[in-house]
Amino acid sequence: MGITAAQALVKGLEEENVTKVFGYPGGAVLPIYDALIDSDIQHVLVRHEQGAVHMANGYARISGQPGVCIATSGPGATNLVTGIATAYMDSVPVVIITGQVATSMVGTDAFQEVDITGITLPITKHNYLVKRAKDIPRIIKEAFYIARTGRPGPVLIDIPKDVAASTIEYQPVEKVELRGYKPNYKGHPQQIERAVRLINKSKKPVIYVGGGVINSGATEELYELAWKAQMPVTTTLMGLGSFPEDDRLSLHMLGLHGAPYANYAVTNADLLIGLGVRFDDRVTGAIEKFAPQAKIIHIDIDPAEIGKNVVVDVPIVGDLKLVLRDLIEKLEPQEHLEWLEQIEQWKQEHPLQYGNGDRLRPQYVIEKLGELTNHRAVVTADVGQHQMWAAQFYKFTRPRSFLTSGGLGTMGYGFPAAIGAQIADPDALVVTVTGDGSFQMAMQEMGTAVEQNLPIKVLLFNNNSLALVRQLQHFYCDKRYTAVSFTGNPDFAKFAECYGAVGLKIETRDQVEPVLKEALNNGRLTIIEVSISEEELVLPMVPNARGLDEMVQFPFGEEDQCE
Repeated sequence: MGITAAQALVKGLEEENVTKVFGYPGGAVLPIYDALIDSDIQHVLVRHEQGAVHMANGYARISGQPGVCIATSGPGATNLVTGIATAYMDSVPVVIITGQVATSMVGTDAFQEVDITGITLPITKHNYLVKRAKDIPRIIKEAFYIARTGRPGPVLIDIPKDVAASTIEYQPVEKVELRGYKPNYKGHPQQIERAVRLINKSKKPVIYVGGGVINSGATEELYELAWKAQMPVTTTLMGLGSFPEDDRLSLHMLGLHGAPYANYAVTNADLLIGLGVRFDDRVTGAIEKFAPQAKIIHIDIDPAEIGKNVVVDVPIVGDLKLVLRDLIEKLEPQEHLEWLEQIEQWKQEHPLQYGNGDRLRPQYVIEKLGELTNHRAVVTADVGQHQMWAAQFYKFTRPRSFLTSGGLGTMGYGFPAAIGAQIADPDALVVTVTGDGSFQMAMQEMGTAVEQNLPIKVLLFNNNSLALVRQLQHFYCDKRYTAVSFTGNPDFAKFAECYGAVGLKIETRDQVEPVLKEALNNGRLTIIEVSISEEELVLPMVPNARGLDEMVQFPFGEEDQCE
């Protein structure tokens, strides 16, 4: 006896060990939702489709397995687009299932019809419009294979309603063979030998680490490499947690708002080893001034990234875990005492700082959060000043402990990603660091968090402003501020109470520790609203067209104005 293609889809999800899906139903996905009734897969009902894809993203980044989301055709599908682009830019494995109008109606501008495969072609690793019901088992198998292998990324499957309702004889697919898609995992031996020679003779090396190290599960190999050759390690925003920031070889984050000593080290290095990085503009500053004295080794699973933004001396295509094992085996133990002493001097002379006094400072709140959680929380962040303060002052010590939108810079990512993270790891302490602007792009997902009984902590910095945009206007628009002030913000603590959650407020410095302790120990969904000044700046900051060593630092003076 046959089953419907929708039932085959659900069966394929079960065979991929999917236990949770995030979605929002509609007419074009009714057959799929009907099939889910008879499955053990838990469906999480979101309040907006964009929340579904961000939750799948957070779930994937915590679990290491593809997240899955579902939406109906038309507006349901288009509401996913920003989240799909977010996953694509940050190399997150997500499988997106959308409904489509019946095949006889495709191309007729039918009700709730959009060409979602055409729309998402540039922002998916691959996508499918399913035309034959019998292809469903193969497509599901391929989609998960593509999403998780090589450089991870989102894969979309668009299923017309009549195809989903068709009956097929189900035959499980055991193996995936895709011509033209053969990720290269093993590094070229001669290139590895060249890299080893450069490392052995370098005097001032720096390891520069991105999210690729976390994706490949290569954090232990990174640690062994760094200590065997005594090389300091700096990370991108996406690489935070790949190397423990309480280690003496840690340089913390580099780049636009990176640690001064990280930026000085990269500028003065004679060797830069890029691991799973993109050399994007938020890291390099003025590209012609980036690591000007350094030979560059770049190791990445994606050959398209190597040489894209910087000239590379030794390119190695392969999986970082495998390539680093080969490097470590061939590498001679090193010492770089003078170099490490110089870096320690920079750390003493140019620490990350923000001033003292009784004024309530967001950086102090983040530091206190780190102390009270022993730097062991899973932190998700939206995009804005709060994101940078979290990256600078929390001190991440474990992989998969910091989730944020790095490449696309998506406001509204943090809270739904936290929901996905908490569902992936129910025992984790999950904290969202957000701002009044970002939170209002996703605050309807409070309903999802309450419904799922999730004890997430939302640390919300309220300055009634889009303050990072305001900061840019401060530096680049001669302090001519426009369209960055909110006059209609809600009382966020009372907003939490409307959903049956806990709402707390921090308005003075002496309230920080007791309120955070109360929130962290109450076992309930909690919003902690922190009132801060819109005058706060994220420093250091590398101005446009400047090198990493030309930062505006604290204390900030008029002589530091940016051109």
